Amino acid sequence: MSADRLLLTLSDSSDSSDGHSRIEILNTGGYRSDGRRQYELRTISIDLSPQGSGADGSASLTHGLTQVNVCVFGPREAKMRSQTYHDRANVNIEVAIAAFSASERRKRGRGDKRILELSQTLKSTFEPVIQTSLYPRSQIDIYIQVLQQDGGLLQACVNATTLALANAGIPMYDFVCAVTGGVHSTSALLDLTLLEENDLPNVTVAVMPRSGKITLVSMETRLHVDRFEEIFRLAGEAGTVIHREMRRAVKDRTEQLVASMQSVGRPSTGADVGDNEY
Repeated sequence: MSADRLLLTLSDSSDSSDGHSRIEILNTGGYRSDGRRQYELRTISIDLSPQGSGADGSASLTHGLTQVNVCVFGPREAKMRSQTYHDRANVNIEVAIAAFSASERRKRGRGDKRILELSQTLKSTFEPVIQTSLYPRSQIDIYIQVLQQDGGLLQACVNATTLALANAGIPMYDFVCAVTGGVHSTSALLDLTLLEENDLPNVTVAVMPRSGKITLVSMETRLHVDRFEEIFRLAGEAGTVIHREMRRAVKDRTEQLVASMQSVGRPSTGADVGDNEY
């Protein structure tokens, strides 16, 4: 499933040149290095077909060239007593980044600092969103596999995890939709590629579209306070577009499952029997 690119009807910034930039982020025609406008999102592809063996729910999502697979197991009995809470479920998130996912081949183990930070960020994002009080003394395991990186890794992990949880039938208060925004000179950009992330101050924002609440704001670079409000607003508007595509994917998957269940209980006709004869 592919999402139409988002192009917000906002006035273009007057000056997009930056002599200190290592690459041409935005040319004089207002286009980025991959042909997108300032406020356009990359193509989004969603696959909710079963991915892992025995997983209760899974999702494969791509933002441009960034690809992430997520498998959800549970709710199920907690493996360790220290991870058991009498009033709610424990949410466990593990992230694995394939060595071939980036141009720089580097094997990252579970103790890698970046992976631990990413896992903790995702855990703190989803714990308030999942209705954990419905499953006391249980555990929900979320396993994230990063297959390809080209910017927007955190946003891809957030969006794919939301889809996998919905596919697993785990109740949530709302969808969580994330997007990364950055600033080039005086120009705001959405859904940054890896080259743009490495060159621009940026922030990742995750929103709950129905309530309008913010569940995540992650910024690893400095961003001027005068630009933060604009990026924050644009990211919120982009989140509604991503939410629409995610809902469509979940609806299509549900309709497929319902159709399969109905076909199983449907009695065979004479034509069906004749077709199966050798």
